[in-house]
Amino acid sequence: MAALPDNISLGRRPWNCELAPWNCQLGRRNCELGGGITIGGMSDRLYFRQLLSGRDFAVGDPIATQMRNFSYLIGDRETGEAVIVDPAYAAGDLLEVLAGDGMRLTGVLATHHHPDHVGGEMMGFALPGVPELLALQQVPVHVNQAESEWVRRTTGISASDLVSHDHDDLLEVGAIPLRLLHTPGHTPGSQCFLLDGRLVAGDTLFLEGCGRTDFPGGDSDAMYRSLQWLAGLDGDPTVYPGHFYAAEPSASLDVVKQENFVFRPRSLEQWRTMFP
Repeated sequence: MAALPDNISLGRRPWNCELAPWNCQLGRRNCELGGGITIGGMSDRLYFRQLLSGRDFAVGDPIATQMRNFSYLIGDRETGEAVIVDPAYAAGDLLEVLAGDGMRLTGVLATHHHPDHVGGEMMGFALPGVPELLALQQVPVHVNQAESEWVRRTTGISASDLVSHDHDDLLEVGAIPLRLLHTPGHTPGSQCFLLDGRLVAGDTLFLEGCGRTDFPGGDSDAMYRSLQWLAGLDGDPTVYPGHFYAAEPSASLDVVKQENFVFRPRSLEQWRTMFP
């Protein structure tokens, strides 16, 4: 990967964006996290790993380190089937993690089309992602139907590589069911994934803040409605965000609702005063 230009800092940035305008509607603070997280849950069959770019994969990549993306590995331990959520930067590294855990890739889930999640051009940099993964192993790429053309244009992959889904479609990875939730706002077809008390939230909801809405396809009113819908989910799932922008890598939805000020507005009108 090309070196960063002199006018791009790898240090902390003010307010929201780091290298690119893909990230946070609000601010964040610097934080650290110790090794990739593996969690058991839905019996012993569930395989779930949260991996941080620049530390758990794409080590030494300055953009991956700066952007602090999370990728997720989700699968069925009994069948060995697994999917990768948002395989940007170093697909080979993620496949190696799966292989080391005795898992095999059967699909990709894309939360949305931005290059730091699926690969593509970003501020003059060509970020590896889904195309490089498909060159290593051909699997379906699951996207929301409203995001399919955006993903195709961003990554350059074929429409035949994509499987489009509607809101609340159910995808089974082995015997592990994942609900695919359409949560527009950050992008038209942003989606979250709900499984076994876990909400993989992409850039729709961070522990502090939410995804920006002031770029192509963003919709602030839609973001408000998506956040309110997520706030009403049953069971207090644990939120696993698309970026590491808080002191912890995950938190219960109840805690996020209490502490994240994107939930302070009680009406769309109040929301619009915060995010015009």
